[in-house]
Parts: sequence; C-alpha cells; structure tokens
Amino acid sequence: MARTISPKGFPAPLGMYSHGMVSAGGELVVVAGQVGVGPTGALAGPDIGAQTRQVFANVRAIVEAAGCSMADLVRLQTFLVSADDIPGFMKTRQEIFPELFPTGAYPPNTLVVVSRLVRPELKVEVEAMAVRRPSRTSGRPRPATAKRRARRR
Repeated sequence: MARTISPKGFPAPLGMYSHGMVSAGGELVVVAGQVGVGPTGALAGPDIGAQTRQVFANVRAIVEAAGCSMADLVRLQTFLVSADDIPGFMKTRQEIFPELFPTGAYPPNTLVVVSRLVRPELKVEVEAMAVRRPSRTSGRPRPATAKRRARRR
C-alpha cells in the first residue's frame, strides 16, 4: 500500500488529495483518461456530478481489473472543461471519496482546466496511476539482478 507524504512546514492540501505518495516496489498500472461514459457507451448525465461519479466508477473498475484497489492509486490528473464546474466536481468528490478511500489517504491530484475534451458533451476526464504489488504466484520469472547473475557464474 502507498504511504502519503506531507513535508514538514507544508500547509495541508487544498482539497481531498495528498502532496505526494511513496509506493512499495511493484508494477505500475496506468489508467487512460476516463470520462463520464458508462459500460453501455451512454453519457452518465449532462451535469458534472453525474459525470464525475461515472469517471471514478470507471477508474475503479480498471484498477480492480488490474488486480489493484483504489488504495493502490498513487496519482490522479483531472481535466475539467470549465472552471465553473470546479465546485460541483469538488462536492461530488467529497461525497464519493470516503467510500473509495476509506482510510482518508487520497492520492495526489492535479486539476487542470482545458478548452475541451474529445467530445463536446464531456465535462471531466481523469487519468490515474496505481502500483500493483508483485505477486510470487504470477508465474513470471523474476528479472535477473546483477547479484544473481554473478552467483550463477
């Protein structure tokens, strides 16, 4: 599990995120930008709240399919198409984050306002990164280190 970083002398984050995280070694899981479109391909709704809920449902589904949980997230990057949607986005995060991150360790997040997304009806997009802990039963050989190579000689 990742550990949050709060440097001495830093003020608390401005919202529901951490300044940084350190993760134990493992495999990086990168989640492409997720938008407010559900599994059926339909838009979750025209408002920022509905789209934000769908975005995080999509992120959760992808990290879980990769063998992770939301606790394994180490980075979020959020794109909004209007600064006017920031309050609605933040309100929705306040509603859903306690369930998604019950320990209160929120991943670092960068929020950027952009001119538009790939489709004009989309209001929010979120990219994510997680670290999956290595599995001893994955069946994959461990990468050879210089020390192990030297012992084999």
